[in-house]
Amino acid sequence: MITEMYLLDNNVLSHVTRAQRASQFFLTYCRVPTEVLYEAKGYPDAALIRTIEYPTTATVLKQLGTVMATVDDADTALVNLYANKGAADPMLIACALGAAEENAHYLFAAEWIVVSNDKAVRAKATQFGIRAWTREAFLARAQNNWSE
Repeated sequence: MITEMYLLDNNVLSHVTRAQRASQFFLTYCRVPTEVLYEAKGYPDAALIRTIEYPTTATVLKQLGTVMATVDDADTALVNLYANKGAADPMLIACALGAAEENAHYLFAAEWIVVSNDKAVRAKATQFGIRAWTREAFLARAQNNWSE
């Protein structure tokens, strides 16, 4: 059985209740990239959220280069640094690619799913063969698991 692991964007994290974030399901199957953690630093349970950090490793940085190589210079849908928007978005995809690379040698490696309500993030993830869910799809999938 292949385990599903979820990389959460801040636009998802903000809709998961504090009680849900403290659940065993959340702590076991959800991860938050370092850059998203920066966006979530004001949460009252930020210390708990930091325990599920998906760190920026050398593999993730290599994959970030791969992701950014597919973004046209004029395209501001995924990243718009001039507007200080979307800096963490390509990292969600890079983390999923990095996790897949680091675990490729396992017979039953976890499947990493990017969860974001940002259409550009989901489109780019899909372009790389990564499953991408909306916040609503994730919450519907997880609804019976919060008490685990």
